[in-house]
Amino acid sequence: MNFKTYQKLQDLIKAKGAIYVPLLDPDKKSLSEIETLVVSAEKSGADAIFVGSSILVRNSFQECLKRIKDSCTLPVIIFPGLFNYVCEYADAILYLSLVSGRNPDLLIGEHVKSAPLLKSIGLEPISTAYLLVSSGVTTSVEFMSNTKPIPRNKPDIALAHALAAEFIGMKLIYLEAGSGAKESVPEEMIRAVKSVTTIPIICGGGIRTPEEAKKKVKAGASIVVTGTVLEEKGDCEKLMNDFANAIHF
Repeated sequence: MNFKTYQKLQDLIKAKGAIYVPLLDPDKKSLSEIETLVVSAEKSGADAIFVGSSILVRNSFQECLKRIKDSCTLPVIIFPGLFNYVCEYADAILYLSLVSGRNPDLLIGEHVKSAPLLKSIGLEPISTAYLLVSSGVTTSVEFMSNTKPIPRNKPDIALAHALAAEFIGMKLIYLEAGSGAKESVPEEMIRAVKSVTTIPIICGGGIRTPEEAKKKVKAGASIVVTGTVLEEKGDCEKLMNDFANAIHF
């Protein structure tokens, strides 16, 4: 299987130091609003697009991905809640294993179900260690995954999970506070994970300002994701540009 999207992310990180990825939720915006947001994201300097949701209420996921692909030249990557979110219109899918939890379906069960379909449509899987971090509220992903997040004041627990994931062979580490998080992933935890791992760290959830995003990069994040803050805005091209400028160095 061709892993060109993962290599593209690696090349962008090498060139820019860190990269910015808006997360678009098909349940939170209309298709026309998402098209507008995607065009603005590319103009503003975003480096890729994540598309996904903890739970899909609208039956528009495939149409949403098709419109996004038609509207930009950025890599479009599925960020799945469950692996029924598989679609040929994306470039890749984050093949998430929820290593911070002990739910067997989200460690391997869902992967087994989806692997033949991924193979048949040629969708690139990017193996990703997914670590939920306590954020001050019960987030959608915590509730839907039926797992407990890593305590915010326990960077050693995150460090051990991330290191084990790299040893297993995963390509990315995703430190996730969750959609609508009250607090983002602590910089201390990012630094701890960065100190023992060599693969890129994604940080998302609860990041509301470019200044906060820059702190995540300085702590060791290679990819910063924003979602809720964009959903709350109308025209957010300037905000995305500010995020991109803060994250690139």
